[in-house]
Amino acid sequence: MMRNEYPRPQLERKKWTNLNGQWKFAFDDKNEGIDAGWFTKSDVFDQTITVPFVYQSKESGIEDRTPHDIVWYQREFDVLPQANERVLLHFGAVDYESDIYLNGQHVRHHIGGHTSFEIDITPFLDPSGKQQVSVRALDPHYDETIPRGKQFWEDESAGIWYTNSTGIWQTVWFEVVNEQYITDLKLTPHFDEGKIEIEAVISKLTKQNSLTYTISFKDQPIASGQVDLVTNKVIFEVELYQDHIFRQNYHNEGYSWTPETPNLFNLDLELKEADQSKDILHSYFGLRKVHAADGMVYLNNKPYYQKLILDQGYWPTGLLTAPTDEDFVKDIELAKEMGFNGCRKHQKMEDPRFLYWADKMGFIVWGECAAPPVYTNSAVERLMVEWTDSIKRDYNHPSIITWVPVNESWGVPNISFDRQQQHFSQAIFHYIHSLDTTRLVISNDGWAATDTDIVAIHNYAHGQKEEVAKYEYFKESLSSKETLLHNRSTPWPIFANGFSYEGQPILLTEFGGIGFDVSGQPGWGYTSVASTDEFVSEYRRIMEALYASKALWGYCYTQMTDVEQEINGLVTYDRQPKCELSKIKEINDQFHIPTVE
Repeated sequence: MMRNEYPRPQLERKKWTNLNGQWKFAFDDKNEGIDAGWFTKSDVFDQTITVPFVYQSKESGIEDRTPHDIVWYQREFDVLPQANERVLLHFGAVDYESDIYLNGQHVRHHIGGHTSFEIDITPFLDPSGKQQVSVRALDPHYDETIPRGKQFWEDESAGIWYTNSTGIWQTVWFEVVNEQYITDLKLTPHFDEGKIEIEAVISKLTKQNSLTYTISFKDQPIASGQVDLVTNKVIFEVELYQDHIFRQNYHNEGYSWTPETPNLFNLDLELKEADQSKDILHSYFGLRKVHAADGMVYLNNKPYYQKLILDQGYWPTGLLTAPTDEDFVKDIELAKEMGFNGCRKHQKMEDPRFLYWADKMGFIVWGECAAPPVYTNSAVERLMVEWTDSIKRDYNHPSIITWVPVNESWGVPNISFDRQQQHFSQAIFHYIHSLDTTRLVISNDGWAATDTDIVAIHNYAHGQKEEVAKYEYFKESLSSKETLLHNRSTPWPIFANGFSYEGQPILLTEFGGIGFDVSGQPGWGYTSVASTDEFVSEYRRIMEALYASKALWGYCYTQMTDVEQEINGLVTYDRQPKCELSKIKEINDQFHIPTVE
């Protein structure tokens, strides 16, 4: 199985070559590959692997769960650009550090397991047109300062921790571009004004460069024009409402993007030198706005209650990598079929293809970078780099409306009382806002919040159905702002020492976790049931407690799928429903927007 779809839908060019498929592969347990010059040899590679799947996965063709900290890849490909062209080699994601060699020459060192990077390999190409790329990936299995998220740092998966992923796990590809090309594109919607702000960066400028744009909506042209370039970066706005009331969301949703109306605009850009075309790029955007006020979250200036599902983003045969593009579609379809309007991607910056389908199908996403388990200076530096790269990559996706930089104090275990770790939480909250003013940011999802746009609370203390007193306390703890903010079911107070509630929306962002293994095998869950009827009844019991609250402004249920030994999913690991999905939707649809106290 090979992932063949275009890997970067926000900046799409027609001329590209997919390098997924069979690569030579080797473990380097003695760390001898660099000194021995493996990047110039072929006979040291004793296995083959199917890229972009990690060696731990079945899809890779290897399926070895043994920790190997250093792995090597190698393959050949053909490319010979014209005199005025450049060749850009792209890696979707390599976990965790990577060194890239082309024709025996070191061309890039990259740090970050969830972020993409590109290399202009033109100076290193062989004039014969025959090229060889070698990749060394370093992923220290027991290093707890790495932002690894749910990838376990011990020998075997346990509880809520899963199999580690080492090396290439997203698409590898190259494209041939003119030496004058669009290097970056940033699209910022200004919803109230009905405008889109376009920021483009050009690789090389001459005195006669211009950028032509065409914007269409449902195949109808909306705007077009040309901007003459005097520097290699240009920022301009294009009006979209154009004095038409039905394009606004006053009488209906108009042009706006919502999960119910996932309207997208097509954007085509052409870079020219005089009248000669140098680069053509296709993109898209959604017109949406998110903000918080009066204890509520607003989408496009209207109160919006989020019904999210916690999504770990793992697959039985691919682990972090979806076996096919259709698997992303299926997950979104399943969630929407159950009555959810979005997901919190948990401890993983997901493949841009998932975000594309979320944009297109109408599915809210909370973006959450993998966290390191411990707090050190190295862990802080690594996490800041990962967040910087992630926001740059995913900024243009309208489906993402919230960033979650910290989860349950992972990586900041003493944040409740340690001022240094609180400073980090505040710093990353404000740093993300400094990069992105269009989204909400949660300082610490679960408890011990510092500066935050949303008060995100975790509570799994609903008890088994026979634990009546425990359930009644769970229900009471959700009922009002006072009980939510002084809940004794969380390991730490809702706010860290020195911080307090300032009127933010309150959401229950982890709860539920009903353990039900339809195969009858033992597994891990927060609570457990033994039959389908009991599973549905337990889900209804938990949701009724939540829907009785007069203070909650949304939720995120745990969780979408089973993962390995964790059996908390509404569907199994291979996406088989544990009950009729219509029954889950019926329960979810019973909710009516409350009057927030």
